This record gives sequence, structure tokens and C-alpha cells, in this order.
Amino acid sequence: MKHIYTLIAFFFIFTSVSAQLERVIVEKYYISDANDATDIQYITDINGNTTDTVILEEGSTTYRIYIQLTPGYMLTKVYGDANHKLIISSTASFYNNVNSGVSFGKDLNSSRLLYNTVALDSWLTLGQATRTHSGVLKSEDTDGSSIGGSNNKSGLLINDNVEAGIPLTNADGLMPAISNPLFWLQSGIINNAGDDSTIFGSLKTGKLFVSNNAFLQCSGVTGVNPDSSKVLIAQLTTRGEVSFELNIQVKKEDGSSTINYVAKRAPEDDSNGNLYNANLAYPHLPVCGCKDPSYMEFNSHYDCNNTDSCKTKIICGCMDPIACNFDPTANYSIQSLCCYPGLCGDRDISVVCPNLDSNLKSGFLLYPNPVSDQLNFEITSDKVHETKIEIYNSFGRLIWSRNIGIVDGTVATSFNMSDQDDGLYMARYYIGNSTDTQTFIKK
Repeated sequence: MKHIYTLIAFFFIFTSVSAQLERVIVEKYYISDANDATDIQYITDINGNTTDTVILEEGSTTYRIYIQLTPGYMLTKVYGDANHKLIISSTASFYNNVNSGVSFGKDLNSSRLLYNTVALDSWLTLGQATRTHSGVLKSEDTDGSSIGGSNNKSGLLINDNVEAGIPLTNADGLMPAISNPLFWLQSGIINNAGDDSTIFGSLKTGKLFVSNNAFLQCSGVTGVNPDSSKVLIAQLTTRGEVSFELNIQVKKEDGSSTINYVAKRAPEDDSNGNLYNANLAYPHLPVCGCKDPSYMEFNSHYDCNNTDSCKTKIICGCMDPIACNFDPTANYSIQSLCCYPGLCGDRDISVVCPNLDSNLKSGFLLYPNPVSDQLNFEITSDKVHETKIEIYNSFGRLIWSRNIGIVDGTVATSFNMSDQDDGLYMARYYIGNSTDTQTFIKK
């Protein structure tokens, strides 16, 4: 037989530009050999003649699909809806072991994995590869294997084809589940009679699963390693070329927010809050953009560089209009660059702001802080300047203003805060063309 291998790496990693969905991983889990082609389906025609058909073909590849999430987030759902189809397809039929009897990995009894090629069955899941195990990358499996070779009742699953990476006899991609998710729901896969005629069931063979209303959902699941949360969502065995479009729901572990990621854009996505992520579609189409960090459009996660996407050159500077070195041409603010009279980050303000009188020495003092009733001010200037004080509440509303007049030396004034609400306030003072602010608390 001619072997069809279209994915030549052990597994493929697609980086995401979305914060909670970090990447999608497609792992080559196993490649079947002639010894594994033991699953036979007997077909009887209308004349009563029975023939046998090998369901697991030599050279079939078993893939596992993982979603890697940002720590602190959980995967709760894989789904299709009216605007986003859930699609899993291959150029050849998917394999379903007749002895498995499950459509979802989370329903598989781990003891069944010891029999023939049940471990290669095709199914959907959220995290769990059996009722008691989480699925992990073989490269992250730390407890060895219990399903291949001498562990297998028929001595199968021993092929060590290098294209599939670590042999199943060394690592089976199963780790004991720390805790099992609750409140499982599914729709559009198993019918009311409990039968599954899709690519995940053994009633018939098929190359395509597509639905606008199917889903598998639970209370939420994270990866085994909390620092690198990779969640298994499907195992697929086929001799053909795999493709898929997945839509997933993610939530914060504290339940404070829920996010939907979709494989294709739809007009309603902006209003519905759906986030497009190209990596949920496979084969992955490269996403090109600006990879030059000197431009505002830069993003290191782009697959390839498109210089036409680099449009806005970054200009760093002080963007505070009340600073003496305010730069109206800047588009990237660096507050530490801003200089004010008496405050210039240990730099020579006469150099940074030569338009200021470098001999001006002024000061502004308010006390006590926090204040309960009388707030005192002391203003010092060694030049003759008009001086004014303003107080704003936390909503930015001016509640008090006083023009001190010309100050040459030190002048004191006060304001009674006893009638004001408790909270944060800001005092702003002006000495000539110079200004500064201080915050204080009414308590």
C-alpha cells in the first residue's frame, strides 16, 4: 500500500495572537503498521453473502489535538453554531474501533485500552483521554506506558515509526487526572436512542463531521501542568489528510469572564464578542503582518513579514501637554521622559527645557495628608510670579480655586475640607507658566 504522510513533523505548533488561547498543537500520536490492521467489519449484502473489511488500514495515522491556554483559564466547550461550523474532515475515512463503544474520550474505560487497537479510536473530549486519565503530549508523559506491546492483549501498538516520535511502548500520553470536570453536556453527536453514526461512532465509516449546532461541554478543564495548560480535545485516526475548523469557549478559573474563539470570521462576531483565531483552522494558513518592532503594528506572533503592514513608525516621547518638553509628534508615551519644574528625573532641566528659566526655584507643600478638616499649603518662589491653586475631586470636578497673586518668597494658605466627601483629591498649583500636581486623601 502507498503510505500517505502529509504531516512530516512529530507535532505542529501554531502560535496565537490571542491572550487566553496561546496555541493549537497537532501531535502525531501513532502510525499503524500491518500488525495493527486487525479490526474487521463484516458486511452482509442483499443476497446474504458476508465479506470482511479491514477498518484500520496499514499506514493510518493517529493525531491528537491540544489547545494550550494561558494559566488561569479553563476550556469549557468545543462547538459549532449558526455562524461558525464545527468541521472535522479527512480525505479518507476515520477509524473507529468496534470494541471501543465511545464517541467521547472522557467515557472510555482505561481497561479497554489493553485490547487490540481500542487506543487508536477516534473521539472528541475536553481534557480526558479516559474516565480516569488526562491526555498529555507524549513528550510530557512522565509515567511511561501501559497500553502497547506486552501490555496489549494482542501484542499490538509496537510500531516505532520515527515520524510519530516517541513509541507508544515508551509513552502512552496518559496521566492520572487530578480532578474530573463535572456537568457534561453534548448535542448533535449521539442521538436520542444513544446511537452515534458520525465519524466518532462505529455504526458506519465516514470522512466528514460538520455541524452548526453540535457541542461537547463541561464545567471546565485545564491541562495537567498548570504552568503550560495543554488541553486535549480530540483524537483522530485516518489514512488521509486531516483538516478541521474548531470553535471553543474559554473561561477564567474564577468564573469572572467567558470568551468564545472561532475559526472563521462572521459579521456578527463584533457584536457577539467572538474572537477570531486563525489557528483554530487546520491546515494552518500563514498569517502575515508587521514584524518590525520599530512600528506600531508590530506583532512577533505573525508567521511571516508583510512590510506593507508596517505603517506607523514609533516615535517615543513625552505626551503630557503640561510638561515642559511635551512632544506633539510622539505617538508612544514614555512618562519618565517628561520634565516639570523641579522634577526632571535627575536630568538637567535647563538642557531638556531651555525655554524655562533655569534659575527658578519653586516649591509646593500641602499637609496634613490624609486630611480631615483644614488642608494647608505653602508655596515658595524666588521670582515674582502670579500663583494659583486648584483642587479637583476624583471625578475631575473643580471644587475650589484661589488666586494667591504675586509670590516672591514663601506664602501660606489653607482650605477647609470638612464638608467634602471622603476620597482621593488632586491639588494643582500654577507659578507663572509652570504647573505641578499632588494627590491627597480626605478621611
